[in-house]
Amino acid sequence: MATSISDTLLQKIETRAARAGVIGLGYVGLPLAMAVARSGFAVTGFDIDPSKMVALDARRSYIDAVSDAALAAEIDAGRFEATTDFAGLAACDVIIICVPTPLTKHRDPDLSFVEATSRSIARHLRPGQLVVLESTTYPGTTDDIVKVILEGTGLKSGADFFVGFSPEREDPGNQHYHTATIPKVVAGDGPEALALMKAFYGAAVSTVVPVSSNATAEAVKLTENIFRSVNIALVNELKTVYAAMGIDVWEVIEAAKTKPFGYMPFYPGPGLGGHCIPIDPFYLTWKSREYELPTRFIELAGEINSAMPRYVVGKLAEALDIRAGKALSRSRVLVLGLAYKKNVADIRESPSLRLIEIIEERGGRADYHDPFVAEIPPTREHQALKGRRSVALTPDAVSGYDAVLVATDHESVDYAAIAKSAPLIIDTRNVFNRLGLSADHVIKA
Repeated sequence: MATSISDTLLQKIETRAARAGVIGLGYVGLPLAMAVARSGFAVTGFDIDPSKMVALDARRSYIDAVSDAALAAEIDAGRFEATTDFAGLAACDVIIICVPTPLTKHRDPDLSFVEATSRSIARHLRPGQLVVLESTTYPGTTDDIVKVILEGTGLKSGADFFVGFSPEREDPGNQHYHTATIPKVVAGDGPEALALMKAFYGAAVSTVVPVSSNATAEAVKLTENIFRSVNIALVNELKTVYAAMGIDVWEVIEAAKTKPFGYMPFYPGPGLGGHCIPIDPFYLTWKSREYELPTRFIELAGEINSAMPRYVVGKLAEALDIRAGKALSRSRVLVLGLAYKKNVADIRESPSLRLIEIIEERGGRADYHDPFVAEIPPTREHQALKGRRSVALTPDAVSGYDAVLVATDHESVDYAAIAKSAPLIIDTRNVFNRLGLSADHVIKA
């Protein structure tokens, strides 16, 4: 029976007769839905946010990685539709979960979105479906939570339905790689599930990398992000040490990266941003407690990176005192860049939000400019900042601030004009030096 069900689903996948359902149409889900649709599958997107349905019905993308034209092409071809009605899951042969996996205030995993989505799928589960989790999480989530919830229906994984995990690898703003060209790690609960995973993702992406278990695939994603978190923490710590010695950490890194082996450059900044690197490592630290094993490197990296916004504001306050003879509590500061990385509109976990809060906690006034973010949207952790709008970047406006704090180095900003107008600049990205605009009033932090 299991062979018959898996063979039938495999044939539907290979002939593109299978319908795919993507739950969560955000930074991961919408680009994935487009890649799957372009490969010839009919795709239904599911989301609980009605405003996304309004935008999609108007053929308007809210994700930079998906153009309006690309979205319209798949809708007009009849390969993509979106809905808030999860009853449509019953018609889907492959169901992919792309929902948030944030942390609680105590840095414990918050799997409420995964659990709620799994229960929604369970209400419409039928024999012959493949259910895939893409949301980043700790090893064991797919088998111990998603599979268990689905098997609560009485259907059995590997016999009636199939379960797999494939970690998302989206990189907003990356001009060289997109969903279909980034190698895709896949795993399944049993050989039939793995075969289905390989067939489905192999139809949509250029390279599939199978691994032995769902837990292994979950660990792959965490390893990738922990690697970045630890190395960024290292250069952030070196930045503070070298600054005390009068050494420019950016000059050190530029020279060090000329070594053709045994070195990979990472760069300091005002703190970590994005959904992955600031959050994902703590999923492993939480899980490791079950095995009574410490994760000292990961936790220390988190402490160092989390301390960076306060370190930067400390440098800002010091520069205002020494250079302008003015306390931060009596100063107006323009934070340049709200997004967590350059040339995108993504503000998830952006350190700029924390910079604004710390400046104002210390009595200063902070505004921001970002060419990609006109207004601060609602966020879980920074609700008081909701509704603030980006200020115009005119010479008169810039000169009216006591300092400009560069948090994100968007390429469309006229840094030469800022260098002329701003009385004091705190540069956390080394952008002024890179552009040959170094000056006495530009302070690296």
